[in-house]
Amino acid sequence: MTTLLQRTHDELVRRNYAATTNRTYLHALRTCERYHRGRRLDQLGATALRRYHAHLFREKKLAVGTVGLHVAALRFSLCVCSSAAP
Repeated sequence: MTTLLQRTHDELVRRNYAATTNRTYLHALRTCERYHRGRRLDQLGATALRRYHAHLFREKKLAVGTVGLHVAALRFSLCVCSSAAP
């Protein structure tokens, strides 16, 4: 597990998020990492994240709610748990 994923997991546990939320967020983050061929999530730019967002709709044909979950997981991880977060 990468450092960002570990920090995300720890923060979700600390904030007492449900186990299913924890598992789902980590799965969404791993899926994004796989799409970007292992590049670290905290080093991806806005363009790469937008491209991934479009990929979920166009190629994966995911529902709006599922894509929203992926976006929420990325937002939580990058805004709350990233070392660049205030």
